[in-house]
Amino acid sequence: MGLYKRSSALFHEATKYIPGGVNSPVRAFKSVGGDPIYIKKAEGAYLYDEDGNKLIDYINSWGPMILGHANKKVVNAVIERTKLGTSFGTPTEIETEIAKLAVNMVPNIDKIRFVNSGTEACMSAIRLARGFTGKDKIIKFSGCYHGHSDSFLIQAGSGAVTFGAPNSPGVTKGTAKDTLLAKYNDSNNVAEVIAANKNEIACIIIEPVAGNMGCVPPKENFLRTLRELCDANNILLIFDEVMTGFRLAKGGAQELFNINADIVCFGKVIGGGLPVGAFAARNEIMNHLAPLGPVYQAGTLSGNPLAMSAGLAMLEQLNSDAEIFNRLKEKTDYLHKGLKEVLTNARVVHTINQVNSMISVHFTADSVVDFETSAKGDNPTFKKFFHGMLAKGVYIAPSAYETWFISDALSYDDLDATIKACSEVAETL
Repeated sequence: MGLYKRSSALFHEATKYIPGGVNSPVRAFKSVGGDPIYIKKAEGAYLYDEDGNKLIDYINSWGPMILGHANKKVVNAVIERTKLGTSFGTPTEIETEIAKLAVNMVPNIDKIRFVNSGTEACMSAIRLARGFTGKDKIIKFSGCYHGHSDSFLIQAGSGAVTFGAPNSPGVTKGTAKDTLLAKYNDSNNVAEVIAANKNEIACIIIEPVAGNMGCVPPKENFLRTLRELCDANNILLIFDEVMTGFRLAKGGAQELFNINADIVCFGKVIGGGLPVGAFAARNEIMNHLAPLGPVYQAGTLSGNPLAMSAGLAMLEQLNSDAEIFNRLKEKTDYLHKGLKEVLTNARVVHTINQVNSMISVHFTADSVVDFETSAKGDNPTFKKFFHGMLAKGVYIAPSAYETWFISDALSYDDLDATIKACSEVAETL
């Protein structure tokens, strides 16, 4: 790995002081082998690592960099805000500015509460749903990932699957008993779970487009059926839009699929690249939060002015650009077509899933519609594919269970270079 000599040295130094050498497990390259790449800087569509390599980026900080890295308006907003102080622990006007903009962009929400991560947003949304309904149990879906709080690590996707430990030690049996598992894209299964736990379920939480078992779209009418089941059984429907919010459309998956959720969770794009999460709902539900209501949620750095300035600068650009989401879809469509053509010509068994600017390649002949079918992917082939693409200057997620994220900074020359790299790598698979 001469191309990554410094990255390798940095990683081995990090392992002395940081568990596994990383602060988030999937970064460790455990599922693909080798040492992780250390990034020195990023700009536009590119990453530049510590060894001087330039990489076309399809991770985009796992989604937030929808406009590309080091976006000038976002960077300048943070710089100017920093000059005024980094944190006060008091209300600031900018919190109201971004809250007002988010509420105006997203359908079916009246109020929004900002937190520090997607995990925190989903955890808080579950607590709010339980407090609002007076019921304890929740339904989540196998393969969906909603962060690392105990209620969600019963069976997860992404990092937990990558390491073969979907049921994490440290999660108590008492917590596990209140989390019910359903099969993604199987509304009959959901109905059976509800019937077996009648009047006990507070909410159903779902990634409206799954991104942690690779990109997995909802089947036609699946989300609508969930909405109907929730309405019929006095259950709140929570959309985890940490990935899809402000990415698939201005109003996220609710707008794209024309389905209203009761509570919506956000992260990634809403922070412009800084640590931000949020959850939102109609007044009736949000007014149950402290200090208005009895459901407690708090955070010292929630609404941090630097994070709010980055998020506001990001959302303002997305809100003002009428063509941004069309451009993103067109670029992803172009990439999809090119990858499919070269993999098919090379006779590589594969399936490609895409929803607007989320896309992933699954090395299986079967349609990938849930965790079970995603898990059938050929991981040895994925490992070869990952390292082959990396060697040619294309950086995709180091896990077969992660979606790719397309940024508007990608040019068609970048897409062509990626397709050409895929063609060359495909001949070796």
